[in-house]
Amino acid sequence: MLKIITINTNGIRSAVNKGFHLWLAKQDADIVCIQELKAQPNEVPDEINLDGTFYRYVHCA
Repeated sequence: MLKIITINTNGIRSAVNKGFHLWLAKQDADIVCIQELKAQPNEVPDEINLDGTFYRYVHCA
């Protein structure tokens, strides 16, 4: 079964500071869509890479 997570973080850096990346690592998701990053691609915290488990595509408004 394909597991897709979509979440509005209202700021990815703040979400990581609150442990979002730790929660995400436990979800075993195939696809993760994160809205409201409020960060440019180079500002997305490295913790979101989850040790290179995900391919990351960032689209800024």
